[in-house]
Amino acid sequence: MNSAMPSLPIGSQLLELGHISDEQLYLALQEQSRHHRPLGDLLVHLGFLAEDTLRNVLAERWGQQSVELDHIAIDQVALDLVPRELAARYQLLPLAADLGNRQLLVALSDPNDVVALDQLRAHLDDKFRISTRLASPSDLQRAIARHYGEPHSIEDLLRRIEPESPATAAPTTSSNDDSHPLVKLIDAMLVEAVRHAASDIHFEPESGFLRVRYRLDGVLRQMHHIHRSLWPTMLVRLKVMSGMNIAETRAPQDGHFSRTTSGHTIDFRAATHPTLHGENLVLRILDRQRGIVPLDQLGLDAEALATLHRIIAQPEGIVLVTGPTGSGKTTTLYSILSHINQASLNIMTLEDPVEYPIAQIRQTSLNETAKLDFASGIRSIMRQDPDIILVGEIRDQATAEMALRAAMTGHQVYATLHSNSAVGAIPRLLDLGILPDLLSGNLSGILAQRLVRVLCPHCKQPYSPGLAERQSLDLPPEHDAVIFRPTGCGHCQQQGYSGRRALMELLRLDDELDELIARRASPRTLKRLAQERGFRPLAQAARQQVAAGITSLAEVMRVVDLTARTA
Repeated sequence: MNSAMPSLPIGSQLLELGHISDEQLYLALQEQSRHHRPLGDLLVHLGFLAEDTLRNVLAERWGQQSVELDHIAIDQVALDLVPRELAARYQLLPLAADLGNRQLLVALSDPNDVVALDQLRAHLDDKFRISTRLASPSDLQRAIARHYGEPHSIEDLLRRIEPESPATAAPTTSSNDDSHPLVKLIDAMLVEAVRHAASDIHFEPESGFLRVRYRLDGVLRQMHHIHRSLWPTMLVRLKVMSGMNIAETRAPQDGHFSRTTSGHTIDFRAATHPTLHGENLVLRILDRQRGIVPLDQLGLDAEALATLHRIIAQPEGIVLVTGPTGSGKTTTLYSILSHINQASLNIMTLEDPVEYPIAQIRQTSLNETAKLDFASGIRSIMRQDPDIILVGEIRDQATAEMALRAAMTGHQVYATLHSNSAVGAIPRLLDLGILPDLLSGNLSGILAQRLVRVLCPHCKQPYSPGLAERQSLDLPPEHDAVIFRPTGCGHCQQQGYSGRRALMELLRLDDELDELIARRASPRTLKRLAQERGFRPLAQAARQQVAAGITSLAEVMRVVDLTARTA
């Protein structure tokens, strides 16, 4: 193992390299005196330093190569040499093995961890020469869970629980017995859903069983059937975790909790609803590390991205993101805020609720108890000297008027709105009671979006579209076109799709469009003028994604009306 002797303490080195400030180092040292954790870990925890930056600095400091475990292939032969228990206990991951030359390459968060390396050598009977690479702690935890699997499979836990009676199966009411199989079952489901990148978990009681479904890539997928008698106890456990009233069974409730899974914190938003067969419970999964997407990866083409940059560079005005529930509006707004976030700006948000914390941005969750809604929240924020304001959703006339007032007084305002298209957002605001004269000149841009599933690159199948499909794609009959459809394979769990991306249309307002808005022009007229200026509707973006082989025609038709001719 090659190890360099560092000449400076890690804090001084990070300060010298310009990654942190004197004040940030001072605060981290204060925290270290209380919590006795490594200084680098505390800097990351406090949001002063990116984990990747720390990993690269430590790699150079120790004379090591660093690796991003999410982006490399792991040798199964190497995994077979090291048991899961050893890898999990000492946080190391075998990467590659050369059995002929008796060499093993492993990743650790600290290549100078003598105890971990000694235990590994003892397990291998000193028959291998060990080389090391540096990986971040959260990468290691995720990779160990991904490549070794969870220590308790859901199937094994169900076999242990279901033969028992509910009374025997039930953990204590406080749900503090983490060793109980029922508690492990719920924890295993949470971990499984996170590992599959699910956005929601649905617990749905039927007359004879409990159905558990995960929303994967925007589509619900059946995952487990559980005996109906276990659901009351599972529900109590989930309610306690979420801070709900376990005695209330006839009224809807909301709650939340957090779990550290695979090295990072996951937030769960819980909601119950009474149904014919008992209380339904849905968990929304909010992965903070997946929540922020770089602006250039949102799905806009180069021209539209340049237009978006021009819109957000304007010093005042309202930028709206529209689309149905679950179309990624909040993710887009967070991407924009993260892009413009800097120390010289005071960015404040009103959200219901705050989904992903962002360092340096003042975020506020609406509070019904304190009677804080969007309209009163904007009024309060205006007294906080903001530069940029985010309004989670414009729902009514009062919120829309306050947002416009903020834009008219020199602020940038970002907000979401429910409408079917970018042009359709304008009549929607008029329907809320906003005067067209007030709206004209204060709208900077409107972005409408949908999410579509991406075809699995390993199994997508090319074919020549039929006549009806050519009409949907606006292709002439003689055009020699090839598009793709899903088939299913082991890489995509037989679904044919893997991941999602956004379809977007971006409308930038100018003087002529403002004049049409002031005259209450029809959506058709607004759209026609916008298209003359290069506006590309959602249907056109969808067709291009199909033609490029990114998604299927059936998938885009699930979320976009390709026959639409008006806004």
